[in-house]
Amino acid sequence: MPYETALAELQSFLGDRLSRSKSDRGLHGQNETWFADAPPDAVAYPETTEEVSRILTICSGHACPVTAWGTGTSLEGQALPVRGGISLDMSRMNRVLAVRAEDMQAVVQPGVTREALNRELRATGLMFTVDPGADASLGGMAATRASGTTTVRYGTMRDTVMALEVVLADGRVIRTGSGARKSSAGYDLTGLFVGSEGTLGIITELTLRLHGQPEAITAATCAFDRFEAAVQTVIATIQMGIPMARIEFVDETTAAIFNAANGTSLPRKPHLMVEFHGSETSAAEDARRFGEVVADMGGGHFDWAATPEDRNRLWRMRHGAYPACIASRPGSMGMVTDICVPISRLAEAVAETRADIAGSGIPGPILGHVGDGNFHAILLIERDNAEELKTAKALARRMAERALRLGGTITGEHGVGMGKTAMMALEHGAGWDVMAAIKQTLDPAGILNPGKIVMVNR
Repeated sequence: MPYETALAELQSFLGDRLSRSKSDRGLHGQNETWFADAPPDAVAYPETTEEVSRILTICSGHACPVTAWGTGTSLEGQALPVRGGISLDMSRMNRVLAVRAEDMQAVVQPGVTREALNRELRATGLMFTVDPGADASLGGMAATRASGTTTVRYGTMRDTVMALEVVLADGRVIRTGSGARKSSAGYDLTGLFVGSEGTLGIITELTLRLHGQPEAITAATCAFDRFEAAVQTVIATIQMGIPMARIEFVDETTAAIFNAANGTSLPRKPHLMVEFHGSETSAAEDARRFGEVVADMGGGHFDWAATPEDRNRLWRMRHGAYPACIASRPGSMGMVTDICVPISRLAEAVAETRADIAGSGIPGPILGHVGDGNFHAILLIERDNAEELKTAKALARRMAERALRLGGTITGEHGVGMGKTAMMALEHGAGWDVMAAIKQTLDPAGILNPGKIVMVNR
């Protein structure tokens, strides 16, 4: 094996926490979407920052690739060790180190998941707000700059991560940011590592901004005869400053899939799924104002989720959209792609994308976090059908080009990974070369998650 010397050194201090079993390697070579399996040569399970540092020092000395693994829920192949080497499984670094309720902050290790953190916070009156749907690890969420259904109100991981501990490719440990609410002390290194997808360093500790749990929560679905009216409702709601906690769009195809998967009876029409947070008075007033916008746009069929159980069912249905869509076409796999555009161009982007998918012959339900201009197409491809895969890739490329033409970005939350690396030059031009230069400086041997985001050390 090409990395046998590195693996032998790692085994000497990790013992059975360096696994070469076929099952472990197979698990860490799988992904949620269409990318081919890519098992590592071994899986390492560190438990401390010091162990991560020692692992990277050894791997750097032997040019052995290291790809971090959280829960494996990323959608653009970010966690796949496509050059072999080590899959660095961070799941055993899973402690909540501190909850600073008075500062509305939590300090966690990267293997803590978002749901585990919120369970820890229940008695404090605080909550962690970034909700990508999957119970992802917080380290992985920071590495991919995750967002989700609550972004329209609370922001993304970029807005939530205040400070980091990071191990660099050569084993050095650095700390970025602080617990202060703001700083003008030099370069924003925290922002550099948030969204770097493990290509610049391994996150081993995070300081996160928390929010107060709302006194009242109100949620509902509402249907529209035309998708244009649903999208225009989103635009009007945001422009009026109605403080939505969630405002999600699903098209008529997705509504029918929800019914089949969940036994619900949503009208087969485009829907908005909404939620309001605040006091009893403010949440009710926000819902009333939103209802007026819906009525002006010709929407209706409100179905209010009156209890916490109803709300949980509603959002479980939304978060389960991907497996439900896959099940709607037996034998298919998903190419899930997303774009994000300025809110004023959202209707145009959705309309063009719907028409493009309709003409392709491939099923492609559309849904998304449209309150911040971000939507997804789940392109359902028949397994082992090379022509459909080619068609889906072309659709995804045109979606990215459309987003840029309309002043947006090729990905609002899924990240770059392998799936969108070829489109980075379209968005960033010479800026992509600057990213490659940063990568070359921090990781000259190219061992950290090679093959992702930038094209260096090929």
